[in-house]
Amino acid sequence: MKQKIISFILFVSATVNLSAQDVRNHNLEVAKNIEIFNAIYKNLDLMYVDTLNASEVIGTGINAMLRSLDPYTEFYPEEKQKDLKMLMTGKYAGIGALVRYHQKLKRVVIEEPYAGMPAAQVGLKKGDIILQIDDTVMTDKTVNYVSEHLRGDPGTTFVLKIQRPSTGKKMTFKITRQSIKMPEITYYGMRPNGIGYINLNSFTGEPAKPMRRAFLDLKKQGATKLILDLRGNGGGSLAECVDIANMWIPKGMTLVETKGKIRRANSEYKTRLEPIDTLMPLVILVNDETASASEIVSGSVQDLDRGIIIGTRTYGKGLVQIPNIEVPYNGNLKLTTAKYYIPSGRCIQAINYKHSGGGYKEHVPDSLTRVFYTRNGREVRDGGGIKPDIEVKPDTMANITLYLDRLDSTEVLLDYVVDYIGKHPAIASAKDFHLTDADYEDFKQRVVKAGFTYDQVSKKQYDELVKVAKFEGYYEDALAEFEALKAKLDHHDIARDMDRHREEIQHMIEQDIISAYYFQAGRLEAALEYDKAVKEAERILNAPEEYERILSAPK
Repeated sequence: MKQKIISFILFVSATVNLSAQDVRNHNLEVAKNIEIFNAIYKNLDLMYVDTLNASEVIGTGINAMLRSLDPYTEFYPEEKQKDLKMLMTGKYAGIGALVRYHQKLKRVVIEEPYAGMPAAQVGLKKGDIILQIDDTVMTDKTVNYVSEHLRGDPGTTFVLKIQRPSTGKKMTFKITRQSIKMPEITYYGMRPNGIGYINLNSFTGEPAKPMRRAFLDLKKQGATKLILDLRGNGGGSLAECVDIANMWIPKGMTLVETKGKIRRANSEYKTRLEPIDTLMPLVILVNDETASASEIVSGSVQDLDRGIIIGTRTYGKGLVQIPNIEVPYNGNLKLTTAKYYIPSGRCIQAINYKHSGGGYKEHVPDSLTRVFYTRNGREVRDGGGIKPDIEVKPDTMANITLYLDRLDSTEVLLDYVVDYIGKHPAIASAKDFHLTDADYEDFKQRVVKAGFTYDQVSKKQYDELVKVAKFEGYYEDALAEFEALKAKLDHHDIARDMDRHREEIQHMIEQDIISAYYFQAGRLEAALEYDKAVKEAERILNAPEEYERILSAPK
């Protein structure tokens, strides 16, 4: 026995010595590499042919070091503290409007004012051409330059000169900047058959309070079922997302744990309030831009079988950051310190960033993910975001629609919408507004006359096929067939293509027009009428037996 005890002590002692040796080796490597870095920079500064900019050169080294880790660990020097503040709060000071570059006019114009913000309050409209900010002429400036001059400290006032294209009139506005924060809830309202709908676009700030108010209001309006839309929601505060999930999940339940290298990175987040409703059928909509805190809410609801997840697989961000580690000279380091784990015990981080080569990333293959189980025994997996219970892929946009919306150098869509707004002081409600046949025909003729063109995917595929056929030697044998196909593809009839894709093009135009009258909330309300994921959510909520079957334990 004595010999066994001695052997055990020697084993433990060897293990401790090994660990201590590892620590010493690590510290030696750190000291050695820092000394090498210092020596290299000193020699560069002393002998390099040009004078070095220390902030630029060393800043490049710092950023390269951080890029070898993960995309969320970032250094913010003193001059970028405003960027960090905006990232953490979602707030900035300005006029509250999107601006864009008008390709044909070669001017920066107002794209979309936000409801209740200074731009909307003074009467700026979509398409207004920005001429001057105070004494600085803006007609030859970039979007970034104009945006920087529109922003400033809250409470500061400036003079904005614009030209309204519908009248040609030049107008001057005195505008006071204010803190701009997009509302956490873009829109909420009632859908048919007692279904409430809430679109939550962010977890920054304090979204739990408006979420509770919106949900209670919907219940007062008669909501007996709920759709929570988290598509495009990139996350935010852990505490806020737990409080929001708490509306449907009982008090005292652990929804997320964070685990890291140091003790203060390890935390447990429990629901702390009495829930509002633990029985109401719930569907959460997600997509590949649903990330972080949004995944905690949707993943917790899934793990606890509290609701059904519909859409596409989420982004897969399972990393937690401390946003404000102070560094010398008023800098800040946003540092990844932990991974988070939802109720089933899984971490949904979808990408491996650490790699022996540094700066390499790869998605975790499904074959390497592990199986976990929901409270009812349903199988779920880690390592790849939240996989929805029902997959609904979004509609793909036709190439002609994409070009009209984003890539058209003639700006025919923007000009049509601006003219329409100028001719119509008011329109029908957001959900009831539609273009007439005459309206669409007018737009179509404008597109044709403007000389609008777009790249046809089929033509590109044809060109690739011809290259392959020539390379493999059978092009000449099939020349007649190739020429016949080419003739059909070359028949580039814009009017015909616009008739073929009328429904989605018209929806796009209508949403642009609606947002000019009813802002972002109106745009979203109108879009719900032909949203595939919303329609599927409504179908499931109106089929209680199927809803319960999906959430029940597998047989």
